[in-house]
Amino acid sequence: MDGPMRPRLASLVDFQFGLVTTETIEDALLHLAQQNEQAVQEAAGQLGSFREPRIVEFVFLLSEQWCLEKSVSYQAVEILERFMVKQAENICRQARIQLRDNKREFQNWRALKEQLFNKFTLRLVSCVQLASKLSFQNKIISNVTVLNFLQSLGYLHTKEELLESELDVLKSLNFQINLPTPLAYVEMLLEVLGYNGCLVPAMRLHATCLTLLDLVYLLHEPIYESLLRASIENSTPSQLQGEKFISVKEDFMLLAVGIIAASAFIQNHECWSQVVEHLQSITGIALASIAEFSYAILTHSVGANTPGRQQSIPPHLAARALKTAASSNT
Repeated sequence: MDGPMRPRLASLVDFQFGLVTTETIEDALLHLAQQNEQAVQEAAGQLGSFREPRIVEFVFLLSEQWCLEKSVSYQAVEILERFMVKQAENICRQARIQLRDNKREFQNWRALKEQLFNKFTLRLVSCVQLASKLSFQNKIISNVTVLNFLQSLGYLHTKEELLESELDVLKSLNFQINLPTPLAYVEMLLEVLGYNGCLVPAMRLHATCLTLLDLVYLLHEPIYESLLRASIENSTPSQLQGEKFISVKEDFMLLAVGIIAASAFIQNHECWSQVVEHLQSITGIALASIAEFSYAILTHSVGANTPGRQQSIPPHLAARALKTAASSNT
């Protein structure tokens, strides 16, 4: 990769709250709420199936190596998720067509499946590169940088293949890659909390929110599995209950309030109730739901056991979380 890794602290220092008019904030919050409602309604059974910890960590570490903002890493994960779902749907569609036509050979869909596996790393890196182009605050990752990185992993590609990979992702998503991320909801709600007189400063919450959001992405399945069990009061949910719960996994507004509530507890647990009440007033999400989500985030982020399963956070992120909380409280 290109040179030594630099810390991404500059983005945290430059980020500021309280510079936007209330009218603009109200319009932006309404737009996000409408986007979120549409995403929840359109949630399909396969969504979320490619947000695996190893894939997410790969994207996070690559974004950090290339000195990209946190927003870019989340955007890249969401682009990759949508792209992979489209590819998986295409493979299933081809298989159904050939089965319907009673063809014994399934060369077409098998070839698609093999191609998807063989080019996965290339597609992943293309998603990061595309995400970097969406942000005005980031440098655009050059093709040379990408090719050098792929070569360091043993993948030899040409510039033409790299451009074709980007185009493949764009076409699969109908060029709709400016996807909403949970970070946008977190930062908008922090902006509103600042105007509403929240006792915990937005900047202090922001730093902790970024760390916890990383952890939620990495521990996506165990956190949401514990939420599902809590919501149905049963340790062994049925397949149908799991399928109905998919919409909750795509509810970024719910995720954002859970992240902020958990961050508030870390920063100043005495002010936690006030923050949660503010969040309930802003979003209309029930206090119990906010409390349940924040509890799940807090217990899983420190490596707590869930019924029948143990999951711990990667050591380097655990250290970062502790460091962030400690430095913010000094």
